[in-house]
Amino acid sequence: MSGLLIVGAGGHGKVVADIAYELRRWGDIAFLDDNYPESTGVGEWKVLEIPSRANRFLEDYPEAIVAIGANFLRLEMQKRMTEIGFQFPVLIHPDASVSRFASIGAGTIICTQAAVIIGARIGLGGIINTGASVGHDCSLEDGVHVAPGVRLAGGVSVGECSWIGIGAAVKEYVSIGRGVMVGAGTTVIRDISDGVTVIGSPGKTIRGHGKQASHGMTSDRSRMPGPEKI
Repeated sequence: MSGLLIVGAGGHGKVVADIAYELRRWGDIAFLDDNYPESTGVGEWKVLEIPSRANRFLEDYPEAIVAIGANFLRLEMQKRMTEIGFQFPVLIHPDASVSRFASIGAGTIICTQAAVIIGARIGLGGIINTGASVGHDCSLEDGVHVAPGVRLAGGVSVGECSWIGIGAAVKEYVSIGRGVMVGAGTTVIRDISDGVTVIGSPGKTIRGHGKQASHGMTSDRSRMPGPEKI
């Protein structure tokens, strides 16, 4: 059995490792993290190196997952590692419910007690977090994070690298743009344009922001790949 390499040894990285362990598909699971060599282990799993040196481990760890909370950085890291030759599996916790008629992109993580319903489409490097539900015929572009307890009704669309905060609810057939941050507990009942932050019930736009959402669950300091091509 080959190994799985996880980039980012923070909280989300531990969740990813736990899912991978439950799936019993890999003979070895290991991390890359910018805290190396100060940090050499996470629980029973070792930290091998910093992320910029990932190419050194391709032979022993041909599959990888990027466990960085910041959506834009996670997606860009996955794209660059794919160019080097890493394969990105889909990790679905055994306790999650995913329709065989849903489409799940490479590198996506679906956590325990989450549900993905028939006709849903999730892009590359997504996170469907604990207890979240993605309704029928939803469309989530690359790098989207759906936080714990979120409810996306049928036909919702979410643009690239948007972040839907914990416990938020989105009305059926609403369209959410790229790079959007939806605050915790927000109720979204109308379309949202690109690059804004929305909070409240019903949701109201409070400000715009840059193209990359930095909200995440990890404490790692992983950066974009350097001169060594990861």
